[in-house]
Amino acid sequence: MAVENEGAIFGKRLRELRVARNLTQTELSERCGSNRQFIGDLERGVKVPSLTMVLRLAEALECRVYDVVKVFDSSSQPGKRLRKT
Repeated sequence: MAVENEGAIFGKRLRELRVARNLTQTELSERCGSNRQFIGDLERGVKVPSLTMVLRLAEALECRVYDVVKVFDSSSQPGKRLRKT
């Protein structure tokens, strides 16, 4: 059974959503009032966003907050576990 930390899981999802919308990290950072380095850190799982940033990212990506965080919904990810921190 694969075990990943929350930052890495979130980062993969964020990159997936950004790329699907043909946005660069810079464009996304401008839309959510951040900077490109922070978006890169999020995508690599180096940093974990605050709730405020999750809300801003969803707005910038023109999607629901659930679309950003649904990777953590265990009912949609059978057999996948998060690393305990």
